[in-house]
Amino acid sequence: MSKQLVAYFSASGTTARVAKDLAKAAGADLYEIKPAVPYTRADLNWQDKNSRSSVEMRDKSSRPALADTDANIADYDTIFVGFPIWWYVAPTIINSFLEAYDFSGKKIVLFATSGGSGFGKAVAGLKPSVPHATIVEGALLNGRPSEAKLKAFADQY
Repeated sequence: MSKQLVAYFSASGTTARVAKDLAKAAGADLYEIKPAVPYTRADLNWQDKNSRSSVEMRDKSSRPALADTDANIADYDTIFVGFPIWWYVAPTIINSFLEAYDFSGKKIVLFATSGGSGFGKAVAGLKPSVPHATIVEGALLNGRPSEAKLKAFADQY
């Protein structure tokens, strides 16, 4: 079994595409972080202060329920965790994922997709969820990164 896992959350499919390409390029296993209640288009309307995503992102203690906790984290040394940037940070479902497992001694490498912002405070917002792991800001992987670029990214870790 691979020592690397690519775990990702994707609300619109953009991050899913990059995650699948990264897993293929790295020869890593793939795991989708799924919410128990899928997000609808209305849930993702960041211009509506009452939309589900807006409410979750305002409440830093929000932990959306996961559809499952089937990832065999113990099998991996390095876990690439991908997500879209929401409000300059990771969606709180990423905290739900990180808090659902024991990441002690693991290296977590973040990657993200974004419509225009950088990582912002994503690392700082996730570190408390994995106090016994090493968590690093990997890269924004926007567009269609080449297989060579993705392999080079994964090989760094």
